[in-house]
Amino acid sequence: MNPDALSAALLAVITPLAEARRDGAASDLTVADLPLERPKNRDHGDWASNAALKLAKSLGVNPREFAAEIAAGLSQVDGVASVEVAGPGFINIRLDAAAAGSLAKTIVDAGAAFGTSTALGDQVINLEFVSANPTGPIHIGGTRWAAVG
Repeated sequence: MNPDALSAALLAVITPLAEARRDGAASDLTVADLPLERPKNRDHGDWASNAALKLAKSLGVNPREFAAEIAAGLSQVDGVASVEVAGPGFINIRLDAAAAGSLAKTIVDAGAAFGTSTALGDQVINLEFVSANPTGPIHIGGTRWAAVG
């Protein structure tokens, strides 16, 4: 399961919960509103979210209880091995082995075509790589060179 799929699953679980708290009013939540990131400590799972903490005040709910409802919904998603609520309402997600390896499988299956795109079409772009002068001291001018050229 890739991060986009997990974010979409998180949105699918949270949207009806949020709408129920808003008396059925349509939720305007997007994936961008629901943070999902790798935890610094791997003991906290494969992915973590503070979405319950972020949304609790606007919904008028206890963040930890809201996180528990989200966790119950996420635990039903294919590829999710376990979901735990930690602290005041953090959601720690562990993927099962098959789901965790699905991104690697996608890359291997695509072969040399992985990462290619026609999104820019025939547009010409100039891509520059900037590095500090390895023989001299680092100074503020190096920052200017990176921004201006």
